[in-house]
Amino acid sequence: MQIYNYFTIIIILAAAFGYFNKRFLKLPRTIGVMIIALLTSLGIVLAGSYFPDVFGQTKKMILSVDFYTILMKIMLSFLLFAGSIHIKLKDIKSERAPIIAFSTIGVLLSTVIVGGLMYYLLQAFNLDIPFINCLLFGALISPTDPIAVMGILKTANIPKSLETKISGESLFNDGVAVVVFVSIYEISQVGLANMGISDIALLFLKEAGGGILLGTILGSLGTYVLKTIDDYSVEVMVTLAMVMGGYMMASFLHISGPLAMVVAGIFIGNRGRDVGMSNLTEEYIDKFWEMLDEILNAVLFLLIGLELLVINFEHIYILIGIIAIFVVLFARFVSVGIPFLILKRKVKFEKNSFPILVWGGIRGGISVALALALPRHSSGDMFVAITYIIVLFSIIFQGLTIGKLAKRLTAKSAKKSQ
Repeated sequence: MQIYNYFTIIIILAAAFGYFNKRFLKLPRTIGVMIIALLTSLGIVLAGSYFPDVFGQTKKMILSVDFYTILMKIMLSFLLFAGSIHIKLKDIKSERAPIIAFSTIGVLLSTVIVGGLMYYLLQAFNLDIPFINCLLFGALISPTDPIAVMGILKTANIPKSLETKISGESLFNDGVAVVVFVSIYEISQVGLANMGISDIALLFLKEAGGGILLGTILGSLGTYVLKTIDDYSVEVMVTLAMVMGGYMMASFLHISGPLAMVVAGIFIGNRGRDVGMSNLTEEYIDKFWEMLDEILNAVLFLLIGLELLVINFEHIYILIGIIAIFVVLFARFVSVGIPFLILKRKVKFEKNSFPILVWGGIRGGISVALALALPRHSSGDMFVAITYIIVLFSIIFQGLTIGKLAKRLTAKSAKKSQ
């Protein structure tokens, strides 16, 4: 009953903050909700000396929320499916080269660059952190989050192909980054000396390949079921069952649930839409997943803001976190830049797409959740604090300026072409 009460409070706060943002702040919805939650957390901290009971009860409630489980085991499946069901396969196919390159080579490059630079940075602060732990941090901070940026980009009048590149990369690199994180975590537990290159490759192939295969099977089965009936209420439940049952199956098989959801969502949003849905069913399925996506996003960013209350911020963590912001931005510049230069001769990139791709690499809830999955010993608390600082900067500063940057660059190009 207590869990239900906490969940009720979270929904009430999400609704109240969403209303306040829409009525007064008029910021992008998810960013506005997070900023209000962040300010609320700061207010609770400041009021803690006057009202210790209120502070204690609020902190207890936040501590009882297992952020990693809620996001990675529950919410992520819905969010990725809801995002991918609206992706057009023909758009993905036309942009498949940059999407694959950014979401695989880009993630791996970013993981290595961040891991290596963080290792030397921490050494400079006399913190003897194993290199494998720094690689884990590199993996968890590398995935970009489409949630906070896509709504802004749609209002910035950027070319559709660039929007597809960013959304496609974000959807797939979430899954790839989780696979990389899990693989590095397994290596850290077993020991690199006890695993050969073939073992690492097999682990990666099982996670990623298994997820893609499961997503294809789920999408094919779901399409067949939708094709054999015409009842929008049942068909909506079928898609819901696909997501919940498919993610549970992926967890049981130890394969990538995020990749399975992305593939299944693309399959249902294209093949399933073409052969298995009436116009009425299509409308209801789209509205259902759009609404669920909005609610879960509001809850997610509310929780990110409230997590401030329970994260251990030591002075040295704050300083390292501020420096790490530039480390991550540099890694994004290089990890996007190398594939960009390689593909530029064969793939058409829009004018000014490179700075938008770099600055649009916003970090979000997945990075926080993966950081919270690290053991509290062995530098876990430090990496949680550093991750939180980077995510706050990314969502607030990059999230609020990416639209203006896109508009400015687009306008600049338009003037030059005249």
